[in-house]
Amino acid sequence: MKVLLLIIQLISAALLIGAILLHTAKGEGLGGIGGSAKLFGTPKGMEEGLDRATWTLAIVFMAVSLLLGMLKA
Repeated sequence: MKVLLLIIQLISAALLIGAILLHTAKGEGLGGIGGSAKLFGTPKGMEEGLDRATWTLAIVFMAVSLLLGMLKA
C-alpha cells in the first residue's frame, strides 16, 4: 500500500511541475521593455483547462502526502 502511494505521489509531483511550467506568464515583466511583449493572450479555454488540471493534481498530491503522513505515524 505504501509503495503504491509513493508511486502515485511521484507521478503526481512530476505532472504538477509540468502543468505549472505550461502556464503562461501573467505579466510581461522585463519582456515589455524591448517591445517583445505579447499583444494577444492564449485561448481562454485552454488556460481554464490547464488551471483545472493543475488544481486537480495539487489536490491529489496533497491528499497522498497526508495519507503517507498518517501511515508513518
